[in-house]
Amino acid sequence: MLYNMKDLLAVANEHHFAVPAFNISSYAMFNGIMEECEAMRAPVIIAIHPDELSHVGPDMVAAVREKALKATVPVCIHLDHGASFEQVVLAIRSGFTSVMIDGSSKSFADNVAICKKVCETAHAVNVSVEGELGTIGTTDSNEAFTQVIIYTDPDDAVEFVKETGVDTLAVAIGTCHGLYPAGMKPELKLDILKAIKAKVSIPLVLHGGSNNPDKEIGESVTLGVNKINISSDIKAAYYKKMREVLKNESLREPNMIEPPCIMAMRAVAKEKIKLFQDDGKADLY
Repeated sequence: MLYNMKDLLAVANEHHFAVPAFNISSYAMFNGIMEECEAMRAPVIIAIHPDELSHVGPDMVAAVREKALKATVPVCIHLDHGASFEQVVLAIRSGFTSVMIDGSSKSFADNVAICKKVCETAHAVNVSVEGELGTIGTTDSNEAFTQVIIYTDPDDAVEFVKETGVDTLAVAIGTCHGLYPAGMKPELKLDILKAIKAKVSIPLVLHGGSNNPDKEIGESVTLGVNKINISSDIKAAYYKKMREVLKNESLREPNMIEPPCIMAMRAVAKEKIKLFQDDGKADLY
C-alpha cells in the first residue's frame, strides 16, 4: 500500500502513534526493513537522503515503489533533507511520494519562500511536503548540519505552517543527528513540544531520533510526535555485524554475508516500532 506522508500521518495523528522513517542505503536494507514492518503490521516511511540517493541511484526508487505497492502495510517513500528545489524535483520525478525541503539554515523569510515553492510544485502531483523550523544539532563535525540547536518557537511554527502549506513539520526540541559520544547527554525540551502541539494541528516530526533515551522518545510520541527519523541506529547495527561476519575472509557470497547483518538491523527496527507504538497499526488503514 503506497501512501504520501500527509495521508499516512493523518491516521497516526488521529490515533496517537508515530511512524518510523528508516533511512536505507541499499536494497538489502530496504528488504530487511520491509520484512520486519510486515511481520509487525507496522506502517513505515522509507527515507532516502540525497547522499543515499546518489549511492543507490534514482532508478532504484522504481523497485521500491513496486514493492511498496504490493506491501501489506502502508508505505511512504520520502526524500530526507532535500537541500534544494532541484533535489526535490529529481525525487518527485523518480517516484517519491513525499519530500522534505530543509530550509532551516536560512532566514525565516527564505525558509518560508522555498517551502512554499516546493509545496506548490509537489502538491500539484499529490506529493506531500515536510519542512523544518529551528535547527537540529549533530554529533558529527563533518556533517552539514549545525553544531548548535536553535529551538523551534511555537508562535513561529504557527506562522510557518500557515504561510508555507507544509503537510508535516520537523521541530527542534533538543535532538542531534548521529550517535551520541560518551559523556554527551541528550535532553529533549518536551515543554517546547507541548507548546507547539497545542498551536499546530499538522503532524510533527522528530529528527535525530537515534540514540536518544527511550523514555524521552516514548514521551514525545505521547505528546504528539507522529514521525521519528531513525538512521544511525539501524546502520550501526547493520555494519557492526557485517564487520564481524567479514572477519571470515573466505566469505564472498551475499547470502552468506548479508542475512545476519539484516537480522541485526531488524532487531533494532523492531525495538523502535514498539517504542513508537506503531506495531499493529496497519489495521487502521
